[in-house]
Amino acid sequence: MLEIIEKLLVLQDRDRKIHRVQQELAQIAPERESLRAKAGSTQAQLEAAKTRVKQIESERKQRVLEVEAKKSQIEKYANQQLQTRKNEEYKALAHEIEMAKAAIYQIEDAEIILMEHAEAAQRELARATAEANEAKKLADSQIAELGQREENFKKELAALQQGRAELAAAVDESARNRYDRILKSKGDNAVVGIDHGVCGGCHMKLQQQLIVMCQGQKELVTCSSCGRILYYTRDMELTGGD
Repeated sequence: MLEIIEKLLVLQDRDRKIHRVQQELAQIAPERESLRAKAGSTQAQLEAAKTRVKQIESERKQRVLEVEAKKSQIEKYANQQLQTRKNEEYKALAHEIEMAKAAIYQIEDAEIILMEHAEAAQRELARATAEANEAKKLADSQIAELGQREENFKKELAALQQGRAELAAAVDESARNRYDRILKSKGDNAVVGIDHGVCGGCHMKLQQQLIVMCQGQKELVTCSSCGRILYYTRDMELTGGD
């Protein structure tokens, strides 16, 4: 195998490791946001439960005020009854008193329903509180782990990139530039072997002349279909032809 091919394969292996670490790093931020969103969802449920409890309490207080208002009306009508001497006016006031009492009964029935709703809302609030606390605890723990993973990957990437610079410097500039161009367009599969007469990158059948040139190990040979740099080792099946 050409020495330049050996160096390029070592460089390619380093680039693949760099790409793997970069992919791992790219997944950290979305995963972190997903955890925050999940915790935020339970927090939103908790806030909704709190709002529901407040709404019911507000409605209950409103009912109490309405009862007090009706009682004041009854007291007012009763006082007016004591002052009137007209029978029709007395009966009219009596009717208003009965109407106010009936309204109080309806309001008190509504209060009973509100109390039932309040109990259910408190149970939901307790559940939502426990779930939100647990979700936050879990998210904080997982986010902390992600942060540590991210830090480790950054350190690994820095070391790999530093090592890559050294490996790249050992490669002939012309070959390195060709490799870099292929790497940019084809991904981390720029230098490929020959398998049964086809390119290990694009899997297109190779001309016999290219196969012979690879066997000759005198110069860099590229696939006529995809442009990848070709190489061979003795354990590869090179059978091919036009």
